[in-house]
Amino acid sequence: MYFDASQISLVAGAFDQAEKVVARHYRLSGDQLKRLRYDVKTLAYLAEHEIKENAFAHLCRYHYQAERNADNEKGFYFYRICLQDDRILDAVTRTAAFIKLPPLLLYIAVHEIVHVIRFAAGDENFEASPEEKGQEEQRVQAITGEMLSAITYPDLSIVMDCFSDRHRLDDLLN
Repeated sequence: MYFDASQISLVAGAFDQAEKVVARHYRLSGDQLKRLRYDVKTLAYLAEHEIKENAFAHLCRYHYQAERNADNEKGFYFYRICLQDDRILDAVTRTAAFIKLPPLLLYIAVHEIVHVIRFAAGDENFEASPEEKGQEEQRVQAITGEMLSAITYPDLSIVMDCFSDRHRLDDLLN
């Protein structure tokens, strides 16, 4: 199950909104935001290793180094936010009475951009142990919740409640 054209438009809008929310929280200028090295791909465009069965999104990190300057240049890391359309759409379909796609996409977008910022700044090790990754996930969920609680967005509070310590969206789906 893949996002259709109207849903892809919602994804673009969610990431635009998420960048504004994140920039305000971290006090990033437009230029600083543009220097974040990441892109967003939907399931139809993901490589096999970018697909995760147990997540709404998966963050991959790639190292880029120009071939012409391979000896002189250190290169840089580039992040890819890999949206798992099928998991997201399944969650919305199964919980349609209370979870709507736009606020879920906004939550996912803010959450993943926070990860990008924290990894790019060296606040967390991308290659951390599973235990450390679990702790980082909790920190990022808390930061995401703090950011999103400061804005008004239709049905967002329901999504945030699903990602709170009291509930897990996966619990609601099973």
